[in-house]
Amino acid sequence: MAETLSPDRAEVLQALDRVLDPKSGRGLASAGLVQALVVGPGRAGFMLEAPRADVGLYEKVRDQAEAVLRALPGIERAQVVLTASSSGGASANADEPPLAPGAVRLRRGAQLSPAAQAQVQPPPPRPGGAAAPLNPAHVGQIVAVASGKGGVGKSTVAVNLACALAMLGRRVGLLDADVYGPSIPRMTGADAEPQMTPEKKLKPIEAWGLKVMSIGFLVDEAAPMIWRGPMASSALNQMLNDVAWGSAEAPLDILIIDMPPGTGDIQLTLAQRVSLAGAVVVSTPQEVALIDVRRGVSMFEKTHVPILGVIENMAYFPDPATGAPIPIFGYGGARATAEAIGAPFLGEIPIDVALRQACDEGRPFVLDGGDSLAGKGFLSIAEGVLDALEKGADQKPAPRILIED
Repeated sequence: MAETLSPDRAEVLQALDRVLDPKSGRGLASAGLVQALVVGPGRAGFMLEAPRADVGLYEKVRDQAEAVLRALPGIERAQVVLTASSSGGASANADEPPLAPGAVRLRRGAQLSPAAQAQVQPPPPRPGGAAAPLNPAHVGQIVAVASGKGGVGKSTVAVNLACALAMLGRRVGLLDADVYGPSIPRMTGADAEPQMTPEKKLKPIEAWGLKVMSIGFLVDEAAPMIWRGPMASSALNQMLNDVAWGSAEAPLDILIIDMPPGTGDIQLTLAQRVSLAGAVVVSTPQEVALIDVRRGVSMFEKTHVPILGVIENMAYFPDPATGAPIPIFGYGGARATAEAIGAPFLGEIPIDVALRQACDEGRPFVLDGGDSLAGKGFLSIAEGVLDALEKGADQKPAPRILIED
């Protein structure tokens, strides 16, 4: 079988410059509109960001760009993802100097600029003062899986929790919101490119009974996402609202969002602009992780997102000879933290080599590890999450957060 060759990157950029930006009159690459370009064997694609008011105008540009890519030698599949910015896009100011082909123009200012402030403001209020949530159609409850710091196994928990919920009879979706370090494609073994529906929405990838979406399906695994917070939040908004998660005939019961670690722009966007049914917080037992857990819980409390519970991951290592727990990272810290903040403790997941192997191999551990301590732990946690959701935690409208210079 002949090897599929990758097209030349410079040739791709040169071809995209033949498609003109309707706002500036420059080619797409020169105008800085070719974002996160991916060139691989038999395929090419990029993200095209346009001002929100001009999305309709740029739909034709997206189609032209895809046609140009498909016409290049060595390209069998081409995809251009059109995203909307909250303020002017890269070509909003035609007087700006042109960029070198393939360069990316990043937004000015990360947190205190007007563009960044716009990202943390809730949408215009509905009549009566209630904020209008940006929720996807045909989705029931949305649950965020969060952690205060990286490296605690949050994505591992998110994948196995989603599968456990599906095993309990729910229709479940999984959104990888960590645009800077997407790991869900690897953990689910999914390696397809989302297709468009006739309604111009992305179709989620189906894997292990889940509907999955991740920025990792649109870029190469090793490609860095060099985006400021507002652009990352805009991409997340597109993946949340411009994906066909469910239908009127088969709505999604639960959408699990694998949050990025910390309390930055993306977390704040989700907490303020999405009607979350609640958050599940993941931690390891050691104090350095628990400090960040308390920060994350504080953010959710300030934005009135209910805490469904706390999970202690890597809780202990079972002694191979006796099964006795060996507390490598300490023991019981997450349980004590849950008690201190008045949140349910959902359970603990021990260290299991098979769990790590399953993540690397792209098969959710809970599907085959039901008799193990970790497998039973995930199923028990899923039942606890369902119980918390069915109790219907009292939700309050998110406060309006203002950032002043």
